[in-house]
Amino acid sequence: MPFSLLKPIDYARIIIGWASIVILPLLALPSIIQLGLIIAIILFCAFGVVKMAERLAHILGDPFGSLILTLSIVIIEVILICAVMLGPAESATAGRDSVMAVSMIIMGLVVGLCLLIGGLRHGSMPHNGLGTPTYLVLIATFSAVAFAVPALLGEYSTGQAIVIATLTAVVYGFFLYRQMGAQAQEFQEVEVAEKAGNAARWEVPFRGAVLIVTVLPIVLLSHDMATVMDEVLASLGAPVAMAGLIIATIVFLPETITSLKAAWTGEIQRVSNLAHGAQVSTVGLTIPAVLIIGIITGQDVQLGETPINLLLLGTTIAVTAIAFSSKKVNAVHGSVLLMLFVVYMMSMFG
Repeated sequence: MPFSLLKPIDYARIIIGWASIVILPLLALPSIIQLGLIIAIILFCAFGVVKMAERLAHILGDPFGSLILTLSIVIIEVILICAVMLGPAESATAGRDSVMAVSMIIMGLVVGLCLLIGGLRHGSMPHNGLGTPTYLVLIATFSAVAFAVPALLGEYSTGQAIVIATLTAVVYGFFLYRQMGAQAQEFQEVEVAEKAGNAARWEVPFRGAVLIVTVLPIVLLSHDMATVMDEVLASLGAPVAMAGLIIATIVFLPETITSLKAAWTGEIQRVSNLAHGAQVSTVGLTIPAVLIIGIITGQDVQLGETPINLLLLGTTIAVTAIAFSSKKVNAVHGSVLLMLFVVYMMSMFG
C-alpha cells in the first residue's frame, strides 16, 4: 500500500501544518512568539518537502531529481516573497532584498561551506565542466538585468517591466527545457550514480502528491509570517534588508543541509545542481513574479541594488566562475566564498 511508505513523522508534518493554519490565528500571542512558532512549523514542514523530494531525486536521478528538490524549495521562497509584497507593510524592496540575500547565502555561504568541507575531506574534487558554466551564465545575466541595470539607468517603467519579466521567464523556461532534454548529461556527476529500479517509479505520483500536501500549509502560513515579521523587525529596529535574509535562511536551510550532505560524499556536481540551480531558479522565477505583482497592484517595485551589494555579488559570481573553470575545486575556493559572505553581512549591519 502506498501509505505504508510514510512514517509517523510524515503524517505529523501534514497534520501539524494544516492544524496550525486554523489554531494560530485564534491564539493571542505576542508577535515575537507567534513569529517563532510560524517559523518552526514552516521549517518542520519544509524538511518533509525535502524528504519527499530527495526520494524522488533517487528514483529519477540527476538532473531531474535535483531539479525537483530545487523547484520545491524555490517555489516556497517565491511564495514567501510574494506574500511579503502583498502584505500591509511597505515592501518596495522586498523582492530585491530577498533575492540578494538568497544570492549571497547560496553562492557565498552554502557553496563556500560545501567546497570547504568537501575539500578538507576529499582534497581537490572533480565536477562536470559543462553544467556549472551554464548556471553561471544565467546567474550573471539575470543578476545584471535584475539589479545592475535599474541601479544605473533607473527603475523599470511598466512597459520595460513587462519586457524584462517576459524575457527572464522565457530564457529560464528554455534553460529548463534544455536541462531536462538535450543537455541533461551536462548536469550529471563525473561518476553517475545509479538510479532506483523501475519498480520504484510508481512511487513518483504518490510522493509528488504528498509533497504538494506538505507544501500547501507553508504557502498558507507565509502571509501570516510576513505580517508578524514586519512588526517584530520594526520593534527591534533591524535593517529593512533583514526580512529578506530571514526569509532566505528559513527556506533554504533544508536545501543547505542536503548540499552539505552531498559535499561530504564528494558529489560536487550535485552541490552545484542544488545550489547554483536554486540561484538560477530563484532569480528566474522571483524577478518576473515581483515585476508582475508590481504591475497588477500598482506597487512601487525597486530592484536597483546598492554599489556595495553589486560589487560583492559580482565578485562572488566571478570567483565562482574562476573556481569552476578548472576541472577540480578545492577548500581554498570555499574559504574565499565564505569570506565574501562575511563581508556582505558586515555591509548589511555597517
